[in-house]
Amino acid sequence: MIELSPAVVTLLMLAAVFIGLLSGFPVAFVLGAAAIAFGYPIFGNLVAELIYDRVWGFYTNYIILAVPLFVFMGLMLERSGVTERLYDALYLWLGGFRGGLAVVTVLVGTILAACIGVITASVTLLTLIALPSMVRRGYSKSLATGAVAAGGCLGILIPPSVMLVVYGPMAAISVGKLFFGAFGPGLLLSASYITYIIIRSLLQPNVAPPVPAAERAVPFREKTIRLLTVLVPPMVLIFSVLGVIFFGIAAVTEAAGIGALAAVALAIAYRKFTWQVLKDVTLLTMQLSGWVMLMAGMAFAFTGVFIGAGGGLIVKDLILATPGGSWGAFAVIMLITFILGFFIDWWGIVFIMVPIITPIVPALGFDPVWFAIMVCVNLQMAFMTPPMAAAIFLVKGAAEPSLGITTPDIIRGVVPFVGMIVITLGLCVAFPQIITWLPNMMIK
Repeated sequence: MIELSPAVVTLLMLAAVFIGLLSGFPVAFVLGAAAIAFGYPIFGNLVAELIYDRVWGFYTNYIILAVPLFVFMGLMLERSGVTERLYDALYLWLGGFRGGLAVVTVLVGTILAACIGVITASVTLLTLIALPSMVRRGYSKSLATGAVAAGGCLGILIPPSVMLVVYGPMAAISVGKLFFGAFGPGLLLSASYITYIIIRSLLQPNVAPPVPAAERAVPFREKTIRLLTVLVPPMVLIFSVLGVIFFGIAAVTEAAGIGALAAVALAIAYRKFTWQVLKDVTLLTMQLSGWVMLMAGMAFAFTGVFIGAGGGLIVKDLILATPGGSWGAFAVIMLITFILGFFIDWWGIVFIMVPIITPIVPALGFDPVWFAIMVCVNLQMAFMTPPMAAAIFLVKGAAEPSLGITTPDIIRGVVPFVGMIVITLGLCVAFPQIITWLPNMMIK
């Protein structure tokens, strides 16, 4: 075994991970390789037991079963056709206003977020359904793509969110409390996006023209019935999952099972369910969940070695020594999270950062749920800040070539929405009840 000071181990391990990620290797492989490469020289044969205990403890956590169930629910809803129905119904009501289609896009993204919770599905669906409608009616390409990217990204924050299901066990926080803590800032983000769209549309009428009345010539009664018909099933699904958690009827894993069953029922009701759909959704669920489990296992192995070698204490001391006390340390953590979002996707940030920063929270005197949700809101920016910007690439990849959408169009479009996220973070700092009120109202 090699004797290395904790400071040296911290520097070497973090540098190795950063270089490995910049080299383009998958996060799981980089973390696993770093755990073994540094763990064996430092701990010798004991590293095997250390890694096994950490990884096995995560894999046998009952809450983690909710990950494949929520992924299945989201993917099945993606195939059910609920997005198209929602967009068509809201389009008739709001399309006549300037910026109405962009507002509809964010509203549909918000409703989808409470049903799907998978960013890839949300952003892709909105790109395919909402983007052509806006661009072909004269909307600014930057405003249209920004609304699609920002609205779709809400799916990873507003519950049921796979990110929160993963975050909870890693930080030893109730996933149910995280779910309801995320509602406030999630809906606040949605409202801020809509406000920005409305204000910009009023100031620059040419960027978001109203839809001609002839295209919306549907009787009031028919519009109302269509809207209610399309809104009620998702609302029932949302309540069936989140309601049972809030009222203490079922735990998160059982609620995820209810949601998966309800998603299948909804697909059957919309006549979109086939054996081929079930097969495709099941296989994709296994692929996505398997990749999550692999990354989580390797991340736990890495942090086990890192913390065991004293790296966690070094990071804790450095952050606590930041000028400005607790708020200075909080600002540093938020800044580091934001900067990592330029280079690493949210999976890597959560799996690397959460085990390291979580032990620091009690020393800073912050509410653990509030702190966790602040990190998750911050991660919204990671989806829209190049070069590692999943939402930008998803919009560019899914957009019809005939629309003429370019990457600079999308980047210009998402910048104001990133600003809305910063404002939301500031509001949650000034008014922490935005996050903490609902979790405190939960029935134990």
